[in-house]
Amino acid sequence: MPGSVSPRRKPLSRWLLAAPVAAASFAAAGCVIDGPVTGPSTTPEATSAAAVPTASAAAETPLPTASAVIAVVSAPAADDALQTLNTLAVKGRAPKTGYDRDLFGQAWSDDVTVDGGHNGCDTRNDILRRDLTDITLKPGSNGCAVLSGTLDDPYTGTTIRFVRGQSTSSAVQIDHVVALSDAWQKGAQQLSPQQRVDFANDPRNLQAVDGPTNQKKGAGDAATWLPPNKGYRCTYVSRQVEVKAAYRLWVTQAEKDAITRVLTSCGATAAAPTTTERTETRTSTATPVPETTHTPPRLYAPPADTAPPAEAPGSVYYKNCSAARAAGAAPLYAGQPGYRAKLDRDGDGVACE
Repeated sequence: MPGSVSPRRKPLSRWLLAAPVAAASFAAAGCVIDGPVTGPSTTPEATSAAAVPTASAAAETPLPTASAVIAVVSAPAADDALQTLNTLAVKGRAPKTGYDRDLFGQAWSDDVTVDGGHNGCDTRNDILRRDLTDITLKPGSNGCAVLSGTLDDPYTGTTIRFVRGQSTSSAVQIDHVVALSDAWQKGAQQLSPQQRVDFANDPRNLQAVDGPTNQKKGAGDAATWLPPNKGYRCTYVSRQVEVKAAYRLWVTQAEKDAITRVLTSCGATAAAPTTTERTETRTSTATPVPETTHTPPRLYAPPADTAPPAEAPGSVYYKNCSAARAAGAAPLYAGQPGYRAKLDRDGDGVACE
């Protein structure tokens, strides 16, 4: 999963959206597309990603491509995802107060510590090179910028032709599998600025997809939106679980229930409800059956120590949690008026729970 975990892994017709409309929609969903770009000429001087470079074209050698996302279609893989899901905290959605896309850093920044960081290419083009086939690269971009290619869209199951340009780039958009706004309301407020920029550019949380479908998703979680292509849903929710576990984000009960339903439809075995039994004194000679072990995903390793949640301005003060509850303000979240670390006994950024 994020950090140092190994990455996961059709009629031709698409809608083409005007760039201004797409840009406005992504700002709301936490996803960003290319800014204004001069479209390629009718016969662009493009470098084929599959071409063998000559000595004079060494600078155009394509950059390394991130590992493909692994599809989750088997019962064992679905079981692993379900076990990881059961390690996530279940809480209510925190207020969206204070959310801003800028809190997750510059869009598609290369200055990150996750896979693909500091490779000289922005994250959007990294993902286009990973997810598209038959790509051509822009000359002079050091094998980075994708001019065109073909996407087998996992969200719709259709094939989309991508052509870079001001009015065409939005046909293929890069989706945050766990939307930035959703992450903000489920624990990302407590991440450091560098952790948030890593989250927004982590290849495990990014997927090239059909633009209009991405806009319909918005900032929805698994309880409110799933890909129309049912064959991709197991992989989709498994990636959400992986990302949330790596960045220590939580899920709502409705979200957990929705993910559990998808994973059990792929063969995962849901845990049976626990029952309380009477304890009887007996001596058993039966050989105990060894329990199966589950290896949790490796977590994201931040580049520096995470600072404790900052206390809110002192314009509102509650002597204790009883006073906060009496005022109808509980629970208090880090950054909200009245929040103090002394009221947050478990240090999770939520006081007077």
